[in-house]
This record gives sequence, C-alpha cells and structure tokens, in this order.
Amino acid sequence: MKSNKLLERITLNPNIMTGKPIIRGTRLTVQFILGLLAHGASMDEILEEYKGLTKEDITACLLFATESLKDTTFMPLTAEAC
Repeated sequence: MKSNKLLERITLNPNIMTGKPIIRGTRLTVQFILGLLAHGASMDEILEEYKGLTKEDITACLLFATESLKDTTFMPLTAEAC
C-alpha cells in the first residue's frame, strides 16, 4: 500500500483524544500503538486484542511516526545531561 494511502488511516480531530493522532474510526492513538510495540507486543497480539484493527493500521502508525520525525534532530540524553 502506498504511503499516502496508509497515512489516510491516521486522523487528527481536536474533539477526539484531545487532538492526538488516532487510527481513523477508533479512539486508539498512534502513541498508544507505538507504546505497545515498544514494550514488546507483536503485531499479531495487538490485532488479536483490538479486533477492528488491521496490519495496515499498525503500519500506518509506524509510517506516521517516521514522517513526523523526518525533519527533527534527535539528541539522546546521557547520564551527564541529567
């Protein structure tokens, strides 16, 4: 599936989840799905738990995060910076 089609699965609405990016037609935020993945949940586990989701929805979350960070400089914090 093309990138722009995937990104159409992500929507922002100030009246839903305080405007955070969500998967269209749900109240599941991109941040929540990414958090599940970051904590070790597999795509299949997420799909099993949230029956309305598709693999494309999860892929759209990953693509949205990638595109959001494309023009961002990331500097990891070190122990000395804390």
